[in-house]
Amino acid sequence: MLPLPPLVDPSGHQDQRLISRQQLTGYLQVFNAHTGKPMGFIGNISRDGFMLISSLPLLLGAAYSMQLRLPSDSSDPDIINFTAVSHWCRADETPGHYDSGFSITENHRSFAALADALERYFSFSHPVDA
Repeated sequence: MLPLPPLVDPSGHQDQRLISRQQLTGYLQVFNAHTGKPMGFIGNISRDGFMLISSLPLLLGAAYSMQLRLPSDSSDPDIINFTAVSHWCRADETPGHYDSGFSITENHRSFAALADALERYFSFSHPVDA
């Protein structure tokens, strides 16, 4: 797969990602893996990281133990525990909310599998005419 060209937002900031992030129309809640308390919601996701939308700003450069609780066929959710490092944080367009960028440092395989599944789910596949 060839790298995508860099994306440039209206402010002129160039996106350095090699793959595009998938924007989520519904949010997945992220929890602190140690306390079980909610930390925020995933705003977008790639195989290597995600953007968290939270009500508090987060410390930059810190490693966070996080947990996702995914819906499942059983009464118990499927749990993905992972560690992620924060790289940036800025005020969200919504007052009282913050966007933070994270990269996955532990349990990358499970997180990447989730990102792949979400990409398949949210992608539109059009058959090619022969």
